[in-house]
Parts: sequence; structure tokens; C-alpha cells
Amino acid sequence: MDFKLPFKITFWKVVLLLIWLAGLVAAIIRVFGGLGASTNLSDKFPWGLWVGFDVICGVGLAAGGFTIAAAVYVFHVKRFYPVLKPTILTAFLGYVLVIVGLLFDVGRPDRIYNPLFMGNLHSPLFEVAMCVMFYTTVLFFEFSPNIFQRLGWAGPKRWITKVTVPLVILGVILSTMHQSSLGSLFLIMPEKMYIFWYSASLPFLFYVSAIAAGCAMVIFESHLSFRAFGHRLKDDVIADIGRILLVVLVMYLLMKIYDFTSRGVWSYLFIPRMETYLFWLEALAGIIVPIILLSIRKVRLSNPGLYAVSVLTISGFMLNRLNVATTSFIASSGVHYFPAWSEIAITVALVATGFFVFAMAARYLPVFEEPEAHGPAKPAAYYTDEALQLETTDLSS
Repeated sequence: MDFKLPFKITFWKVVLLLIWLAGLVAAIIRVFGGLGASTNLSDKFPWGLWVGFDVICGVGLAAGGFTIAAAVYVFHVKRFYPVLKPTILTAFLGYVLVIVGLLFDVGRPDRIYNPLFMGNLHSPLFEVAMCVMFYTTVLFFEFSPNIFQRLGWAGPKRWITKVTVPLVILGVILSTMHQSSLGSLFLIMPEKMYIFWYSASLPFLFYVSAIAAGCAMVIFESHLSFRAFGHRLKDDVIADIGRILLVVLVMYLLMKIYDFTSRGVWSYLFIPRMETYLFWLEALAGIIVPIILLSIRKVRLSNPGLYAVSVLTISGFMLNRLNVATTSFIASSGVHYFPAWSEIAITVALVATGFFVFAMAARYLPVFEEPEAHGPAKPAAYYTDEALQLETTDLSS
């Protein structure tokens, strides 16, 4: 009798299983061996890849959720509505994975609930912890109509739809607070951070760069969704997001120029050392080159061009966050840090899990609108406030 597997084996499925296996082994070492056995962290260098990438990068890359939600429901930019649901899904998954990543990073993950009952009300870390927890809950409720529709639960879906706008406003407030507060975490360490990355303006820089990363993630996931599932957003919508990205990046660049000028940092840009090279890489990849490319109309109206810009922006953003959280402390700590294989394995496993869950949600939940199901595209004038409410009720898929 022939034995057949219930699924088709492909190269990427094998890669995913190997990533999960390595992540599982690393997780077992972390749980039973502790931080010392599973990381290259020390008392002199206590924050590494799990904080710099899994938490600080993860929260920033999920900023598209509050950015697009605010554009649609607060500023009434109805043309971005088709982008809303996959963006909310990305943000929700990002925050869940941030929380999972924190379980590996904290010394006592069994006490991760302590901020609820013993939080320091004057600590930025307390504010970040509470806002991340509450905003993750808000994102779940924002995305839940898709789950309710798939399950056929009309009542809960109708109730959630009625409170969508208050949820979005609450989400925008919470996200604004903790996106900037992540930068506030570093304000108490001026003598430990390298001069490129310490600034009293870090909360504002973190907030603006998170909006840029959120816009870039919308373009990035739109391109990948089209390649994987055939779901392409309208070219003019993506082009509009590209224009917004250009404005935000220019604003961020001007803030950096003012910050460097006010602190007298320019002379340090030509000192030959690792921090200098990494800063130039961050600035070129994440700010300067994307601005130049987006200033070219042909690139700004091209899907491949916008995808390339999104990859550069996201890469520069992640490098900036890693530089702030890790690179900037190397000189003052007096030790060299490079992540252990287990740190890398768990991080890659979390990222791979995020892609996998997004793919499953896109396949089995009504995340993307199907034009055939809703008739021809409506003109921009169609989207009055009343019409958007009807669309929200009918298309919370």
C-alpha cells in the first residue's frame, strides 16, 4: 500500500521546518540553561539581539498598524482602506512576537506579569510594557471581525464593528506613547552610548522613524502578498504611500541634521572606527538613498522601485535600532558582543513564524478584499463617512 503525505513537500517548507527545529533546540537550552548558557550577554553587556531586534525593531516595524488605521478612521483617507486589514494583521503578529521574544530575554519569564502589580510608575519601561500589552489587545479586537466572519459569528462581528473607531483612537494613543517611550529608555545612559546615537531627541526620532518603517512595511508586504497569493493593492494607493514615505523620511533627515548640528557631532563622522562605518551604512541605506529614489517620479510610480525602496528603508531602520540598542554600548562596556547561535536561531524562528502565520491567515481568513465579490471599484467620492461605515460592516473581512 502506497503511503502519501497529507501535504506537498517543498524547498521552503523544509527550510521552515529546519528553522523551527533550530529554534526549538535553542529555546530548550534557554529554558533549562538560562541566559548564560544560551546567549553571549553579560553583566557588562546585558542587552543584545533579543532586545535590539526582537523588541525594539519588532515594535517599530509593526507601526504600520496605527499609521494606516489613523489615516483611514481619524483623518478619513478612505483610499487606504484596502491596505488596512493586512496591515493590522502584520501589526498584531509583530506585537505578539515581541511579547514572545521578551519571554526569552527576561531573566524570570514566569514573572513577566509583575509590571501589572508592581510597576514603577515613573519608569519609561513600565509605560512601554503596559502600552504594548494594551495595544496588542486592541489590535486583536481590531482584527477579530475577520475571525468572526470566518467562523460565521455575526453578533460579535457586528458588536466589534460598532466600536472600531474608539478602538482605533485608543490604539493610536497607545502606539504613539510607547513608540516614543522606547527612545526614552536610553535617555538615562548618555555616558554609555556612542555620540551618534545618544540624543535628547531620541523619543521624537524613534516615533518618526517608526512611521517611516510602517509605511515601508505596507509596501513590502503588498509586494510579497502579490507574489505569494496574487493579491495586489492598487498602484495609485501604493504610490500614495510612497509619497508619504518620502515626506516622513525628509522630516526624519531634517531632524537628524538639526540634532547633529546642535550637539556638534559632524566632526565624528570621519573618524575611522566601527561605529562610523555602521552609522554611514544606516544613514545611506535607510534615509539618503530612499529619499533620492523616491524623488524620482519613475521610481515612485514603479512597483519594483517602491519595493526596492521599502527594503532599503526597513534595512536602515533595523540597523538604526540595533545600533542604538547594541552597537552604541560596545565602546563604553569594554567587551565585544556578537549574538550566540541560539540567540540568532530563536530570532529567525520568530520571524519565520510571523511569515507563516501571516500566510495562513491570508489563505484562510478574509484579509484581502476580492474585487469580484464587491463589484467594480468605487470612485474616491464614493467614500463618504456613511459609506465607509457600510464598507466596514460588509468588508471587515
